[in-house]
This record gives sequence, structure tokens and C-alpha cells, in this order.
Amino acid sequence: MKVRLLSSVLLLVFIVMASCTDNDDRNSDYGKLSIDLTDAPFPHDMVAEANVTVFKVEARYKGDMDINLEENDDVDDDNESSFIVLMEEEVQVNLLDLTNGVTTNLVDVDVPVGTYDLVRVYVKGVNVVLVDGTTYDLKVPSGEQSGIKVFIKPGIVVSGGLSSDLLLDFDVSKSFVARGGGNLISDIKGFNFKPVIKACNLSTAGTLSGMVSTLQEDLVVGLEGAQVAVFAADTLNTTTFSDADGYYKVLGLSAGSYDVEVELDGYQIQTAADIEIIAGNRTVQDFNMVVQD
Repeated sequence: MKVRLLSSVLLLVFIVMASCTDNDDRNSDYGKLSIDLTDAPFPHDMVAEANVTVFKVEARYKGDMDINLEENDDVDDDNESSFIVLMEEEVQVNLLDLTNGVTTNLVDVDVPVGTYDLVRVYVKGVNVVLVDGTTYDLKVPSGEQSGIKVFIKPGIVVSGGLSSDLLLDFDVSKSFVARGGGNLISDIKGFNFKPVIKACNLSTAGTLSGMVSTLQEDLVVGLEGAQVAVFAADTLNTTTFSDADGYYKVLGLSAGSYDVEVELDGYQIQTAADIEIIAGNRTVQDFNMVVQD
């Protein structure tokens, strides 16, 4: 059995939603912050659940400062007064339930207007459940004590009565590392949890979606489990998989040009070059797979 172990991309989506009301709220001192959680498809033969409990979320408030920090810059973490608690309750999620744009809300609060340049996500109760029921509880290296730090470059600005959207892309393939080897459940000896998350400002990003299908007796049939790899300048940006009906969706792609490669056992690899992603828009790209000779 061919195993593609933990090769999807977990998506934690932080959406700053502040809709205009009947009154002009542009000069308001607060904007609404709504945080959603999502994941990319996870078509895996051996893993039934990947559970994470988020119990606290904070954001670093920089006021009206123009922020564009690099990850190795001095983050001044000793100044705890600069962090705003956005959520402080336990929310347990099976990440495998959140695929292809499905989200669950974590936070919906009003926050002061201004710039935010860093998010800290506190997690615990991380475990992986295999399809045979075997459960591995994973140690959290820092997320439970000091939070998983996610830099926002440039800082995201929350304006009164307006909205700003931030996508946190949780790389599952790098964050959940299997111990052992081989293609059988018995070969797995456990997992190490090494969270890798990047931030993307959705106000400057777009969505890529479409259908992976093939022709069967002149009928279009969706194909499940096709790997959709998105490349930027020959560098792999993210990977997802088509769902049971053949559809896929990639959120939070920065505006620009991408190449996409689709691969599925038994079919020829299909590619599409120079797909243009436009900020705030959805780009549709379908793929018709041809059976290998």
C-alpha cells in the first residue's frame, strides 16, 4: 500500500471581519476580529484523526506602527503588555474534518484598530489516531507554554468598520513527523510534533479551485485523491488533494503567477503554467486526466 503520510497542508485561517454598518464606522476605535480554522484535504490510508486542542490565541498589537519584521528580528516578547488575548477557551478539532475550504470559527471579538505583526497560538492535546485505533499522544515543544509564534510580514492592519483577512498555513507534512518507516501501520513507531506555520494576508491573496476529472464513456467523472501541487518560481508553495467529487481548493495564495501539477496513480501527469492569482478573487483551473497507456 502506497502511503502518502501526512502530506497535506493544514490551514489555520485567521479572518479579521469588520463589516460596514448603517452608520459610518471608519473612524471607530475597534474592528471585529473573527478567527476560523481550516485544513487541506488529507487522503491518507493509515491516519484516521489528527487532533489539536487550541486553548488560547493572542496577537501582538503595534498601534499605528508600520511593521515588516523578519522572523529573526527582535520580537520583544518580554513586553507582554503588547499582546491582546483574542480567545481563551478549549476548542478541540480533528484537522482531518476540515478540508477544501471547510472552516470552524475560533474567535469573534472586537479589537483595537492598528497593526498586528505576530500571532501566538497555544495548543495542547495533540494526538494522531491510526485507522486501527492506535493513538499516539504528541509532546508540544513550545505551543502550550509560550505559544506557537507566527510572524505577519508585513503587519496586518485592522481599520475601524473595515475588514482584514489573515491566513495561517500550517504545514502538516513538516509539523507531524512519523517515526519508523515502511508502508505498514506496524512500521509506525510514533510521531514528533514540530509545528511549522506561515502567515498570508488574505486581502492581498486569492483562491485557486477547480475539478480534477476524466472521461469515461463520454461522461465527465470526478477523481478523488489527485495530488495538486502549486509552484511559485519552481519552488513548491503548497499541496492539496481532490475530494470525493474531484474538487480541490487552495486558499491564501499571494497574488502572482503559479504553475500547477496534478498527479494520480494510473493517469498521466497534467500541468498548467502561468496561472494568475488575483488578490481577493477566485481563479478556476480544471484538469482532465488521461489514463496511462
